[in-house]
Amino acid sequence: MPKKAAAARRKRFLANLRERLLETKNKLLDEFDSVLRTEREGNVDEGRDSYDLASEERDREISFILSDRERVKLKQVEDALARIADNSYGVCESCGLEIAEERLSAMPFTRLCRDCQQDQEREAKTQRAFDDERNAYRKSGSTDADDDTA
Repeated sequence: MPKKAAAARRKRFLANLRERLLETKNKLLDEFDSVLRTEREGNVDEGRDSYDLASEERDREISFILSDRERVKLKQVEDALARIADNSYGVCESCGLEIAEERLSAMPFTRLCRDCQQDQEREAKTQRAFDDERNAYRKSGSTDADDDTA
């Protein structure tokens, strides 16, 4: 019975997360619609000086950057909803173990358990350090004599 109870609890937990993900998706879509409406309404340039136009352009650039971030988030939410639908949600894509509920609650669109995420971050940090060192070597080590021997 404990396994059955745990499975039922996990099922309720995933149903709640699905609702949260759907709410997040709808909120993001509403924000996109709002930004698009604002941009369409703000395209009238009559009576504005160059400072106003430059300020508006800067605001558009900031909005574009933010909307890129929001698009990534929307994609992550949609991917999580698809994983819920195909019953692969909550399983680490690296090691295949269940992702802890605490982690899923904090990051409902995560694909990795905490340990695999930490391993991936360590690996990325090591790679960045290696790339930085290699780039520094290239910058400081390149001379005309090196070019002649190549």
